[in-house]
This record gives sequence, C-alpha cells and structure tokens, in this order.
Amino acid sequence: MLKVKDGDLDRLGLLFERYKRPLYGFFYNMSKDGELAEDLVQNVFFRILKYRYLFRGDGDFKTWMFHIARNVSHDNFKKNKIRHKDPIEDWEDHIRDDNDRVTSIQKDEELQLLSMAMDRLPEEKRELLLMSKYQDKKYKEIGDMLGCTEGAVKVKVFRALQDLKAVYKQLEKHM
Repeated sequence: MLKVKDGDLDRLGLLFERYKRPLYGFFYNMSKDGELAEDLVQNVFFRILKYRYLFRGDGDFKTWMFHIARNVSHDNFKKNKIRHKDPIEDWEDHIRDDNDRVTSIQKDEELQLLSMAMDRLPEEKRELLLMSKYQDKKYKEIGDMLGCTEGAVKVKVFRALQDLKAVYKQLEKHM
C-alpha cells in the first residue's frame, strides 16, 4: 500500500487480488446480495485509490481497508434505506452428510434459523459478529476500526452473541 500511496498504482491490482474475497464475504454476509457485494468491493478499492494519501503506514493495511469497507457498507445502506434479507429458499445445504439424511436436514434447519436470527440483529451487532467470527478479525483490529478499546469490543461481541442466542431461541420456539 505504501507503494500505491507513492504513485505505483499497478500495485493496487495486487492488493485487489489478495483482499477481494474477504471483502466480498463481508459484504455478502451483510447484504445477502452477490451483485451488491461485488459492487461494494469495487467501491472499497475506488476509495482506497482516492484516499491513498491518508494511509500512514503505521498500522495494518487490512484494518484500514476494513474501516473503509465499513464506511462503504454504511453509506450504501443509508442511501438505499433497505435491509436485504436472505430468503430461506436461497439457502443451500452447506454441510451435507449423505450417510445420515436426518442429520443433514437438522443442520440445514439450524443454518436457516441462524441466518434468520442474524438478519434480525441490528446492523452494528451483525457487523461485529461477522468481523469477529467469520472474518476472524482480532478484537484489537476491530477496536481500531471502531475507534474503541479491545475490551470494549469484547463486551460488544459478547452482548451481540447473547442477543443472537436469544433471537435464535425465540425463532426455534416458533418453528
């Protein structure tokens, strides 16, 4: 990134190839829309190019990039003022055990319930869980992105998990 900042714009392609998948996963899990996720990844790299002069190099590039990604996500949802839902029929069975069909159906139902529970969480909590559990971000990195301490992130993630558990159990009762 420091080379991109210094004007070697060809290096941005290398960064794109390295980070497009984690960004796509982040945006897809937030929106459940593949085309939108691809567009938002492009927007992140456009902003990286536009604001490259702001990268100081004293922190982790990935943290800086995901900070931009969060801003892109927030801007998109503010602009559209809609929340994208994942229709249950669009969920595929990711974990299939052909030897035990009952187990497979049960896992599919659990994934559907989990997806529904995640969709019912406020955007901030869903984002925290996606970054910490699915993107494997360290609490310190998340704290840097959110502008808070590592301890505050731990508390926020714990509360988000508690809320997810409560929503999941509520959905489970109604099924």
